[in-house]
Amino acid sequence: MLTLGVDFAAADKRTAMATIEWLSGRAVVRDLVLDVSDGRIVKAGQDADKIGLDCPLGWPEPFIALVTAHRSGHVTVTDGDGAQWRRRLAYRLTDEVVREETSIIPLSVAADRIAHAAFRCAGLLAMFAAAGQDIDRCGGGRIVEVYPAAALCRWGLTYRGYKGRGQNDQQADLVSALRRAAPWLELGAFEALCRRSHDAFDSVIAALNARAAAIDMATQPDDEQRMVARTEGWIALPTGPLSGLINVAEA
Repeated sequence: MLTLGVDFAAADKRTAMATIEWLSGRAVVRDLVLDVSDGRIVKAGQDADKIGLDCPLGWPEPFIALVTAHRSGHVTVTDGDGAQWRRRLAYRLTDEVVREETSIIPLSVAADRIAHAAFRCAGLLAMFAAAGQDIDRCGGGRIVEVYPAAALCRWGLTYRGYKGRGQNDQQADLVSALRRAAPWLELGAFEALCRRSHDAFDSVIAALNARAAAIDMATQPDDEQRMVARTEGWIALPTGPLSGLINVAEA
């Protein structure tokens, strides 16, 4: 099995992509690159069994309704609690599930800078569809939405404080912690890049998360949630330990 992990940004710069090959008793990082274009992602995705994409795949349904209503007239605040009304505009159903499960609040695709990445992602999904990929925003197809911070939290690893300037020591410590937690993961020549680039590291985590989704060790929406997730997207949270990713027979 090959899994692809993409730490997606608004432009090629800061977009990282990792490819992991899953073998009997071990997983090998076969490629890890920075500054990746949409075309390169689509091409690499043709050989992957599962693609973990770290970016919202859609927008909150109430937000879409708001923009549509506002375009033609005036919006209607549905209750007396303006703050709660605005929260429903800002966060998707899957964001609220992640918050309940991990206490991590994902960035709002409707009200934060991550929307710029989501604009790009909409075009990327169109490219995947044109290449013959089945785009299921619930994660049932080849592409699944992942959230590295939440995955790290689920796996008992540090998920805050390793990004940004001056965080090199924390970044290196986290890579060491991952190696201890997953001794079967072979970073090889790419370990140095993981230690100096949190984008590269997050793409590896996205590829690990994609594996969890591929072997049914990640959350899936129930029937009611699926109605919304089809348009908003669904974050696949790992449901088991890191060791569970490797304890599966490979063909």
